[in-house]
Amino acid sequence: MFRLTRDAIDYHALTEIARSPHCGAVVLFLGTVRDLTGEHVTVFLEYEAYTPMAEKKLEEIEAETRRRWPVSEIAMVHRIGRLEVGEVSVAVAVSCPHRAEAFEACRYVIDTLKELVPIWKKENAPDGTGKWIHQSAKPGAT
Repeated sequence: MFRLTRDAIDYHALTEIARSPHCGAVVLFLGTVRDLTGEHVTVFLEYEAYTPMAEKKLEEIEAETRRRWPVSEIAMVHRIGRLEVGEVSVAVAVSCPHRAEAFEACRYVIDTLKELVPIWKKENAPDGTGKWIHQSAKPGAT
């Protein structure tokens, strides 16, 4: 399962989607909107995506993850639109037979999503200014 949404991410439901009776590990990654990036204050973020290409890239990430790890289930959801500080912007849940594989696969999914999927965010400051950023342009940015 992978999608873009304007709705709040139900990460409890996402975790349940990823659970499998064949797997002993489910890893959940949540990216949240933070109020500081370095010394820059953020009051809210805006996310935009090129949806057809983003969905294609998410499919490719899923296929490559399944090729590299013994994944049972993968669920990826990324928000678009306006998000307030503290809201979940992206969630990835991965299940594998063992925890090491699940952690590796989940990390690969989120890192590759941020690198390849055409999603941009605008960091909005208290003074009303904002700056658009492609996620891959700022390693570790959420």
